This record gives sequence, C-alpha cells and structure tokens, in this order.
Amino acid sequence: MKHIILSNTNILIRVQPKDIVYIESEGSYSNMFLFDGRRHIFSFNLSSFEKMLEAQLGTEAQTFIRVGKCLIINYTYIYGINLSRQELTLSGFKQDNIVLTASKDALKALKKMLEDSINKKMIGL
Repeated sequence: MKHIILSNTNILIRVQPKDIVYIESEGSYSNMFLFDGRRHIFSFNLSSFEKMLEAQLGTEAQTFIRVGKCLIINYTYIYGINLSRQELTLSGFKQDNIVLTASKDALKALKKMLEDSINKKMIGL
C-alpha cells in the first residue's frame, strides 16, 4: 500500500492516503484530520500540502479535492452538501459525521463536479 510521508521541522508522519479525511488551513499552518480521530498540525500552508500530495501520489492525488481556500477533502468521505447552510458533511468512520463550513461558491463548484462525474459514468464515458 502506498503511503504519504509528511515532514516539517518537528514531525514526520507516514500515513496511507485513505486514512486522511480532510486537511484544514489555519493561516500558515495546516491541520490534518485522520480517520481514527487523530489530528496533526504542520507548519506549512495548504498549497504546500497540495503539492506534496500530488508529488507523492501522482494520479491518485485526485482522491483529494481542494474546496475553497481553507480545505482539502478526501472525496471518498463526502456524504452531503447543503448549499443554503454552507455545509459539507463527511461520513463513513466510527466518529459522528463531520460537518465543515465552506463558501457557497466553493460548495457549488464541488457539487457540480460531483454531478458531472456521475453523469459521465451514467453515459459510459
């Protein structure tokens, strides 16, 4: 199984991509939330995180979707999108659902992307 190695001055983490639920920006820091409830803080921004995922995973990095300025989510955990509440619900693990907030524009773009991917599958592309 493939692993991602994330490292900065204080920490090195080796994790399977499927275990990453989402990554949230907090200024110049990033918080990575894992399937088992653990959280790791890294001293680099979300753009750097994105580049690391792409460099280490190649095409498998498509599992991770940037949602607006503050989030990278693992596509496999998406449960629901509520545009009027500006909420993205992630599910599929032992803890309760995780409800994140994002801009309406970012959620609209995510919703359209998901709908487009479903339509492509339905017509056999």
